[in-house]
Parts: sequence; structure tokens; C-alpha cells
Amino acid sequence: MPVFGQKGCSIHVQEVIRSLLQKNAQVCLFTNRLGEKTPPDFQSVKLCQLPTIPKVEEAVREKIALSINPDLELKLSLAQPFDFVYERYSLWSYSAMEYAQKMGIPGILEVNAPLILEQKKHRGLVNREQAEAVARRVFQAATVIIAVSREIKDYVSQYVTDNHKIQVIPNGVNPQRFSSNLSRTNTPSSDRFTVGFVGSLKPWHGLPVLIDGFARFYRNHPHTHLLIVGDGTERDRLEPEIELKNLESAVYLTGVVPPETVPLWLAQMDVAVAPYPQSEDFYFSPLKVYEYMAAGLPVVASKIGQLTEIIDDGVNGLLLPPGDGTALATALEQLWRSPSLRYCLGDLAREKILQHHTWERVVEKILFFANQQQRQITEVNR
Repeated sequence: MPVFGQKGCSIHVQEVIRSLLQKNAQVCLFTNRLGEKTPPDFQSVKLCQLPTIPKVEEAVREKIALSINPDLELKLSLAQPFDFVYERYSLWSYSAMEYAQKMGIPGILEVNAPLILEQKKHRGLVNREQAEAVARRVFQAATVIIAVSREIKDYVSQYVTDNHKIQVIPNGVNPQRFSSNLSRTNTPSSDRFTVGFVGSLKPWHGLPVLIDGFARFYRNHPHTHLLIVGDGTERDRLEPEIELKNLESAVYLTGVVPPETVPLWLAQMDVAVAPYPQSEDFYFSPLKVYEYMAAGLPVVASKIGQLTEIIDDGVNGLLLPPGDGTALATALEQLWRSPSLRYCLGDLAREKILQHHTWERVVEKILFFANQQQRQITEVNR
């Protein structure tokens, strides 16, 4: 992943670094993909470039990715000393956590997804047995494992003997990026009501449900609009469906947008949706939902996974059965008819995020665990 890219994973890394800098931490960043231009406020970050992985046949890519481990350990050794090492888990990396273990400092591993399962399902995995071995190796070496959801914690627990070192810290937002949209919900407007979605248009985002639900709602409210911000593999499937349902004049797809413009797109929405389909392994900590809520938008989301923990149905958002386009249309109708409900849901959604789910709070927890583990390591070594 490009650290200075535009996808959610890149934004996650950037915001963790940004919050560490705001806590007066000195940060050294090791990566094989920088991506775009370094943000202006990252000038104090020391950048260490790792070998890049060429676009070659999958089995070769796996071997090259695995071979980078000695390079990473060497570069860590040359750049030391460190108080702790923080890594976003990647499929073939283990040497950073083992380096921290060898140096007697905390090694904190952030896990965002069951990467072995994802790689096998969506991209292809040649040497699964070796990937499993790397997973056991890095999870065992880590001092603390940060799982972004309870489902991820359950996944990681199969690889470790001490489940107490796995801590759940959901994603967050930078509230400075998002001003409240509450003024947008104060006045009813039958001819200017915009339903919005932000995301990378992947199969697991439930976009067919979104089109179905909006089409049902649109039949009764032909002056409303659907704004889809982002791009991805599902776009080629969406466009024919939009045309089939005669929604061309009502639906606008932006394509790829720079992350800094997302708040501006959210400001054009009256309601934001996250219509995830039913899934037995919904492990996400959906960044889009945290951003919707930080922007003060009323959120309509599927009643699934972590969404049930951050959204209190009828209080700071609406939860629906996953994959139910009819229920989505009914929820949109309810919100269209009641500006006061939109206002209340959005107000309390923003309040929840500001109190519990900012990147600053995420980093405060990371630093707490780093300090706690350092004290324990010091005690053991006395």
C-alpha cells in the first residue's frame, strides 16, 4: 500500500503518524511504497525506503516480499535507537516485530484484516503454508497486537498463545477535517435531498443494495439524488444497473477523489449510507462510517459487525437488515420526511465520534500500551 496514497488504508497510516507527531513523538517511517507527495506536516518524519516489489508473477512476488525482511531488520538497526516499533501488519513481514523483541522494546502490531483469507479470495495466494508460518511468527513476536475489531481479534487469537496481548482499538477520524453538516438538515427540501456513499466501490460494500434501495425511494421522490464518491471494480457493474433503472439523471459517480476533498463531498449530502450485505465474517472497522458521523450526517447502515457497536439504532443513526433494499428505501423515506430526525441523529453521531473515536484517542491508547509494555519489560530485566 502507498503510505501517501488516497485509499482508506493509506489515510489510516497517515493519521496515526500525524497524531504521533502531535504528541511530540519522533517518527521514522519504513516503507517500500511512499505513493504521492509527502504531506507538508510530515517534514520531520525520517523516511527509510525499503526495496520495492515489482509487478511480476504472484509466486515470484511472494518470494520477493519475504526476502525484504533482512533489509528491514538492517535498516532498523542502522536507524536505532527506538522506544518502540509500530507496524501495520502485512502478509510477508515479520522482522520488525522480531527486531523489537531482540532489542527489548515494545513491538506493536496493528492488524486490520485477515490478510491470508483476503489474499486467497481476492488476489491469489500461491504459498499459503508459508504465509501461515509468517503469521504465527509475527503474531507471536509482537508485544501487543492492535485489532481494529472484535472479529479481527478472534481471527488473530488462533495464532497466539496469549490472547491478553490482543487489544481492540477501532478506527477513528481527524475531527479537524470535518465540520458539522447540521445546518444542512435544518430545513426540509423536497427538491434537494441527496443520499450519499463514499468508498472504493468493492463487492463487499453492498452497492447493488444501495441502487435498489435508492431506486425504490426515487419512484416517489423523483427530485432526489444519489451521490457516489469513489471508484473501483464495481463501477462497471453499477453503471448498467443505473441505466436499467432509469436513474442516470439522479445518480452521480465522482470517480476517484483526493482524500482532502471528501469533507466537501460529505457537505453535499443529507444522508449517508453504508449498506453492507450479509456476511459471516464481517471484520471491518468502516472508516467511511466514522467520517459520516464526524461530519454530523445521519447514517443508515447495515446491522452487522462493529456497526452495531458505534451506532445506537434510532439514537445516532439507523440500522437495517443487511442486504435489504426495501428497508433502505423505508429509512430514506423516514429521513426525507423528518428534517428534525436528521438533525438529531447527525448531532448525536458527531458527538459520539468526538468523544470516543478520534485518531488522537487511538494514538493515546497506542502510547499507553507502549509505555505499559516497556515498564513490564524493564521489570522482567531487573
